[in-house]
Amino acid sequence: MPQIPEKIHELTVGQLSARSGAAVSALHFYESKGLIRSRRTSGNQRRYTRDTLRRVAFVRAAQRVGIPLATIRDALAELPEERTPTHEDWARLSEAWRSELDERIRQLNRLRDHLTDCIGCGCLSLDRCVLSNPDDAFGERMAGSRLMVERGRGRRG
Repeated sequence: MPQIPEKIHELTVGQLSARSGAAVSALHFYESKGLIRSRRTSGNQRRYTRDTLRRVAFVRAAQRVGIPLATIRDALAELPEERTPTHEDWARLSEAWRSELDERIRQLNRLRDHLTDCIGCGCLSLDRCVLSNPDDAFGERMAGSRLMVERGRGRRG
């Protein structure tokens, strides 16, 4: 991994890519989604501040656990500008996601525990299907994997 001298305060997209492990195209995508930002040189080249390395690491870690990009963007908007985020900054942001991640883990554990039923079903037509009908919300009224809209319900008018 190439080292960046301390006296360099801005990184090219290639340097940021090499140091972060993110592809250049991913960095451009992150920028287009407002997750990171750059300034343009007089030659229209992107330059990123050094703290962008930590922001990219945060984005990639959050993506690995399934946090949506919009949620990541909102979290990054709370970080201070012009300084590297501290451990406390990161801890505050990640704590906010704990309950969402706990719920996702609960759902994945339930799916894992019922996966045999799903594979055995094949067409998802069991009276209760943990994929199409979690918690069997409609199983008492009808069987199958499709949710049928009842006439007159849910409409105003």
